[in-house]
Order: sequence, then structure tokens, then C-alpha cells
Amino acid sequence: MIRLFSLISLVLTVALAHAQVDAEKLMGEFEAALKDPKAVPYGHNKETGKYFSGRGFKMYYEVYGSGEPLLIIHGNGGSINNFIYQIPYFAQHYKVIIADNRAQGRSHDYSNDSLTYEMMADDYAALLDSLKIDSAYVIGWSDGGINGLLLALRHPEKVKKMALVGANLQPDTTAVPQEVWDLVRPSYEALAAKPTLNAIEKSSFKLLRLLCTQPHIDPASLGQIKAPALIIGGDHDVIREEHTLLIYKSLPRAYLWIVPGSGHSVPILYKDEFNKTVERFFKTPYKTISGQGRFM
Repeated sequence: MIRLFSLISLVLTVALAHAQVDAEKLMGEFEAALKDPKAVPYGHNKETGKYFSGRGFKMYYEVYGSGEPLLIIHGNGGSINNFIYQIPYFAQHYKVIIADNRAQGRSHDYSNDSLTYEMMADDYAALLDSLKIDSAYVIGWSDGGINGLLLALRHPEKVKKMALVGANLQPDTTAVPQEVWDLVRPSYEALAAKPTLNAIEKSSFKLLRLLCTQPHIDPASLGQIKAPALIIGGDHDVIREEHTLLIYKSLPRAYLWIVPGSGHSVPILYKDEFNKTVERFFKTPYKTISGQGRFM
């Protein structure tokens, strides 16, 4: 797992090479905060952390704040603490539900070698059911954005609005530049070629296989989604900006926010702008802009 985290960190470093902010400094502050358990209890909070047992595994989750429910979903190889800048901000006005995805963080999934985004989207629907939550606002980052789209497709009643950053619909060069695949695929292929894997390698392979072979979402299917969406991406993201535009154009009720000078880590490097923009989107009724409105 450590190897996978190192790989993802490398990908993020490349994606952030063109950032206008001091990416190295801000990422250093973020990583330092993660190592301070007193400053950042998220992901290991004994007071609020619980397990939801169902669907063949135990899903670790934490709940903060009160108000309308807000579900936050992390990316591949991540965990709850990826959102240390979002949890305290949104917990001021929302009931924040945040979990470790299947086979990641504290959500162990030793019984099954298979892993799909559809499985994880269904996991989140079941978690919301267990908490007696009919529908929620959703924030999803990277794989979490994919899960957000699938949650809205497979369980449309569960999603009020969704803000998704760095999502993709296919695992190919139409969505992700070749230079990024050149960083990711060698580790996946090396593990795939090994005759036997130890426990850590099996866990890493499961997540790398997910990253390299999924998802497969037909852009046309996004037309079924009724929930308003804010689609977000960096202009130097690991996801092509034209692919982010495709997702935006395929949704019937969506806004688009391309962050200039940003890679894949908008929620970290542009945390203040991200939090305020997403909160404004959640609080403001969606409106269709056409005709004379385009001049406004």
C-alpha cells in the first residue's frame, strides 16, 4: 500500500508542475498535518468513528456536524483524512458523512479480490440507508467523482446535488494523458506478472487494477442524471480538460469550473476557493442560463 501511495504522490507531483500556487509548500503543509494526530483526528477519531457491516465487508466511517447530510468520497488509495480541509469547513452547516472506500483505509475487504466502482457506489447507498438518510449532497474527488456519478445513476434518489473533481469515464488516453499512464501502468503490469503476491501486493494490485481497467461509463448515460452537478478540474489535471468538458456537456443540469494553474489536487492546493465555490453551489438553486441570460 505504501508503494501505491508513493505512486499516487508522484502522479500528483507531475500534475502540479504548472500550478500557480506554491504546490510543494502547500503539499508539505498538508502532509505534515496528516502526521499530527492531535491537529487532525479525521480518519482515526475514536469518538465518532464507526463500522457499517454489510455487503460482505466492514465499512469504516465518521460523522461530523449537523444539518442537511453531505457525503464526501475520497479517491484511489486515499482515505477519510484526504479531506482535512473540507470536513471542518462543511461540518459548520452540514451533517458530514465520510467513509473509507472498500479495500482502502480502515475499510477492510479481505474476502473478495474483485473491486469495481459500481460496488463502491452501492456501498455508499447502503451506508446512507443504514443511517436513515434518504438523500445527500455529494462531494467526490478523483475515484470519488466516479463513485458520485455512479451513485447518481444507480441510486438517483440518494443525490441532491454533487460537486465532482477530477473524475473520468474511461481508462484510456481519451481521458488520461499518455504521460500519466506511463507513470501508473508499469507498477500495475509488474504486479500482474508476478506468480504470487503477498498481502500488501494484493491490496495494491486490486487498487491499481481498478485504476487501470475501469470505469466504463457511457457519456450518453449521464443524460439520465437529474441531480444538479458542479464538474471541476484543473487545467493541468491528470484528467484531460476536454474529458472533464465531456462529462459537463453530457449532464443535463451542470456547471463547469476549470481551475487555472491547477493539477489534480484542487481540494488541497485551492482549498479556500474550493470550499466556498462548492458551498455556494449547494446553497444556490440551479438555474438554466440561455438566451438573454448568456449576456449576464
